[in-house]
Order: sequence, then C-alpha cells, then structure tokens
Amino acid sequence: MYRVAAFAIASLFSTAAFAGANCDKHPKSEWMPEADAKAKIAAQGYNIKKFKVDGNCYEIYGTTKDGKKAEIYFDTKTLDIVKSEIEK
Repeated sequence: MYRVAAFAIASLFSTAAFAGANCDKHPKSEWMPEADAKAKIAAQGYNIKKFKVDGNCYEIYGTTKDGKKAEIYFDTKTLDIVKSEIEK
C-alpha cells in the first residue's frame, strides 16, 4: 500500500524535474581541474554555494550576479553550460 502511494506521488512530478544534464563524456585526464572551473565560473559572476560532480558534468548551486538562485550544469572539459535553471 505504501509503495502504491509513493508511486502515485512520484508520478505527479515530471521526470524532467529529476533529470540531470546530458554532458559529453570526456576522459578524466581532459577535465578542467575543479579549482580552475570554480575560479572561471566565479569570474562569470556566479556565487557558488555548492559545487559537485554529477555524472559527466560539473554542477553548481548558487546565485547569479543579479542574486537569482541558479542550478547550472557545465561541461567538464570546455565549461560550456549544458543546462541551467535560473530563478525568474
């Protein structure tokens, strides 16, 4: 019974809300070092509250230079933005 209720609740939410970004897979030797990535992201105006590796992506939780909440996924080699969710 609990499983049915949990499934019903989970099905109310979009699977996209739970999906991460689909970053290209690069050999770890080609990844930008985390310290360099953090510095470049900060130089773009983001305030990083949390930085982590999510699959083949670097992911940050923080704020934009305008103070809006942001969740952004970056390519680990190029630091291109792959997916972003920024507060409106």
